[in-house]
Amino acid sequence: MDKNYKKKRGDRKDGRWVKDAPGLQTIMADLMPNRADCEVYLHDTIDCTELLKFLEKKNEGKTDEKMTLFHCVVTAVARMCMERPLMNRFVQGGRIYERNEISLSFVCKRRFTDHAEEALMVYKAKPEDTVNTISKTIIGEVRETRKSEHSTGGIDQVLDTFAKIPRPLLIPIVRIIRWLDFWGLCPDAITEGDPNYTTVLLSNLGSIKCPSVYHHLNNYGTNSIMVTIGTIHNEEILMEDGHKEVRKVVDIGATLDERIGDGFYFARSLKLIKHVCAHPELLERPLGENSGFDYK
Repeated sequence: MDKNYKKKRGDRKDGRWVKDAPGLQTIMADLMPNRADCEVYLHDTIDCTELLKFLEKKNEGKTDEKMTLFHCVVTAVARMCMERPLMNRFVQGGRIYERNEISLSFVCKRRFTDHAEEALMVYKAKPEDTVNTISKTIIGEVRETRKSEHSTGGIDQVLDTFAKIPRPLLIPIVRIIRWLDFWGLCPDAITEGDPNYTTVLLSNLGSIKCPSVYHHLNNYGTNSIMVTIGTIHNEEILMEDGHKEVRKVVDIGATLDERIGDGFYFARSLKLIKHVCAHPELLERPLGENSGFDYK
């Protein structure tokens, strides 16, 4: 979003009202008010052979705090959102909005056990960020989170507090929150750090040896994109020159709100992510610097 933009009537605190959206999308926002009713699913296989070579060089000589495939995917998705502005939109209250910032969220397991608690984490993209700064940020936040087996603040503590409220009181409170959510009036104490209020919610299922899946969107909040990353595996691929080659690949699944864009725009956005993964040198360039990708 333009930093010089001045808030106008109809804008929310977390985004500006897009009044010039195509008529079809504008009408869809009223005809289909529930985000979960407007889900579009995309699935693709990303060749990560070159990306893994890149990571091997970056992690050479390191014994801990290594850069991972997930860090690279987060960077690629952040670049995509910065280069493809429609991907940073959301629908709430029957209107289409463009966010004030690009934010990516994910869940961190405090311990790899069945009953271990999960922590919610949010990364806010800045134009000057690269995979190096993003990796350090994620590693640092995960390390701090895993120092304790229980929530120590933020949205996790808010959720724990709400969970203790007796049901007869909780039901009307939730209804009030949903009303505030509709009008964009939810207090920051509730929305800050909540993945339901971020541009993209990512799930690194590969870290628990699970394939990518299609994950539903929530009607609550403003999140319009859900991305899951599967496990790295070998697959025979037909190369551009016509020969077949066994490459390292990873499956990626995405669920999107079709009211923020169309299938053509979504498909091109996915192609950009695949291009960045195939040319990992782009990851070390600032997010605000155009990738130069040819969308033809």
